[in-house]
Amino acid sequence: MKLYSLCKKTWAMSLLIFVLLVSLTPVSQAAAFLSVAQALENQNNSVQTVKGYVVGQPTGTSTVITSNYPNDYALALADSANETNTDKMVYVQIPSNLRSTFGLQSHSELRGKSLTVTGTLTPYFSHPGIKSVTSISTETGGTDPTPDPTEPTVPVEDYYRTAAGKTGNTLKTELHNIIDHHTELSYSAVWEALKKTDEDPANANNVILLYTGRSQAKSTNGGGVDDWNREHVWAKSHGDFGTAMGPGTDLHHLRPTDVSVNSTRGNLDFDNGGTEHSEALGNYFDSDSWEPRDEVKGDVARMLFYMAVRYEGDVSDEPDLELNNTVNNGTAPYHGKLSVLLQWNAQDPVDDRERRRNDIIYSDYQHNRNPFIDHPEWVNEIWN
Repeated sequence: MKLYSLCKKTWAMSLLIFVLLVSLTPVSQAAAFLSVAQALENQNNSVQTVKGYVVGQPTGTSTVITSNYPNDYALALADSANETNTDKMVYVQIPSNLRSTFGLQSHSELRGKSLTVTGTLTPYFSHPGIKSVTSISTETGGTDPTPDPTEPTVPVEDYYRTAAGKTGNTLKTELHNIIDHHTELSYSAVWEALKKTDEDPANANNVILLYTGRSQAKSTNGGGVDDWNREHVWAKSHGDFGTAMGPGTDLHHLRPTDVSVNSTRGNLDFDNGGTEHSEALGNYFDSDSWEPRDEVKGDVARMLFYMAVRYEGDVSDEPDLELNNTVNNGTAPYHGKLSVLLQWNAQDPVDDRERRRNDIIYSDYQHNRNPFIDHPEWVNEIWN
């Protein structure tokens, strides 16, 4: 009986140890993914794997479309294949090397399918999202290759392949078709976007202001005298688009500027001459025009060339913006002065800061490019 009692106690102790060990063992990898609901609650910049159903393509903070997908850049996941509430969706930014496999324009049949996505839980389109994606796999287990860190994030020549060999209005039309239907931001989202697109490379806490060239703290955006605000290089009254999503929030012509300098520039057309601005040295203005400092003359010109190609009035709520060779354009959908802008494009060539800004807008925000930063020679093909 004593031996039986000892064995029984030993067995009980072993069982207790086993239970404790099991309770302390990490959760197996098989259950290592998060649901979409969990991803929505944990937008903390951690790297996670999320499983959900493809329900459409996000094109704005609260807009997900389910047909006629404009590109292959993003998809929305939900815990239900029939979900229609964007508050219950997580937006996924698809890296360039995976778009041909998991983009909805190329593969609309993915809608309703289950995917697992590994990436960083962080807002996208100012909405809970997954960015810096390293892998996407289908429910059947087929996986994608891990992105090569040396691979260019922007395949520029492939982006413009349908424009090759075209000139004049034919080239302008083709470029419009390429850059049209970009992802649109809200005007409030522009604040945060500019903090990234115009970040001072020497100080990550600052932005570079367009007309003064001053490096200023990102946190000083606002309406105060020495704050920085959002300058519409194509003056918003020249087309009467205000701050509406689309032309009014297009990052390709929005830049951080000193509040008082922005006020002086107002809606003036661009031309040479005038009185030097006391705060923005190197910039000149008179009653009908503004001349920016030499370092950004080409930047300004290429922003206006972009706007004249992107907005052709082929969508009911978009203006038909055009360049002309006059000033005092007022509220007409025109901007000048074309002959001077052509000079500035040649005088101030594209620099690395412009290229970096173009890449960021393309990859992180609007998913379209300014063709005249990538190919400044196309300016003369269209307007000369």
